[in-house]
Amino acid sequence: MESRYAITDTITNNNERVYSMLRFPTCKPTARFHLPRLAAKAMAGTLMALSLSTVSLATFAADLPEIESRGYLSVATEDNYAPFNFIEDGNAKGFNTDMLEELRNYADFEVRQDILPWTGLLAAVSTGQYDMALTGASVSDERLRVFNYTPPYASAQHFAIKRADDDSISDVDDLSGKKVGVQAGSVLLSRLPELKKMLEDDGGELGEVVQYESYPEAFADLANGRLDFVIDSAVPVNTLVASKPDVFAKGPAVSGAGYVSWPIPKSSPELLAYMTEFLDHMKETGRLAELQEKWFGESFPDLPDEPLESVDQFHELAGLDD
Repeated sequence: MESRYAITDTITNNNERVYSMLRFPTCKPTARFHLPRLAAKAMAGTLMALSLSTVSLATFAADLPEIESRGYLSVATEDNYAPFNFIEDGNAKGFNTDMLEELRNYADFEVRQDILPWTGLLAAVSTGQYDMALTGASVSDERLRVFNYTPPYASAQHFAIKRADDDSISDVDDLSGKKVGVQAGSVLLSRLPELKKMLEDDGGELGEVVQYESYPEAFADLANGRLDFVIDSAVPVNTLVASKPDVFAKGPAVSGAGYVSWPIPKSSPELLAYMTEFLDHMKETGRLAELQEKWFGESFPDLPDEPLESVDQFHELAGLDD
């Protein structure tokens, strides 16, 4: 996943400026690995977790008829992933915060929201504790084996983030052998083999990979020189660089196309159709484009209009098999 951050400045006793999370204390990176063992472990762990989750879907996930019968939709969100969901001055902000209010105005039933940490959010939805995840979740092969996705509302192509004063990185080849930070258990981690192949095709190699529990920790290490670059998706990269242009800069793309959307359990096809209709309504009224421009700086007019329901469909739309 995806980055989860809101950063603030702090000054240490020796006047060194560092960056930390707004809501959570920083902690040490969770692990340091190298591919291919990294990719193998990440894939194995993800597939095991998702396979276990699939067992519970038919038993617990609520589809639209049950939701309408009981009178409410239960959604899981988060509060530490700007500009999708975050807290500012004690108030919920972000694209999905505004979309949640639009959904409440659109729906004939109540929409109940719980805020969860990202690390347990998708598991809670897959086991039926919530009907869907209304958050900034990137589409991946592994997740598509458990969830369907509503039509995408943002790009999730991955980019390198470097220090603003680092002139050694201008294209992908310059990343060879450099230390990279990425969030543990994220789609960005699972797609690192794409960067590895890019580098090896030109005679380079992927350097040390450091996994972090959350992105604010990775950004702090990047700002303080303990990492050479961090990988994140397009929207949070643009947000971070715009908020800290003297500290961070956007580097080269390190993946193919990607999408951000809302995951819904595969056992809830009628809910998927309902949420697709809601997004169609938002597009037709122009409200979706307004909120995309407000929070992302662009409206992504070329995104697919259809829900994503299979790995093959995702690969075809994203051009991943070209």
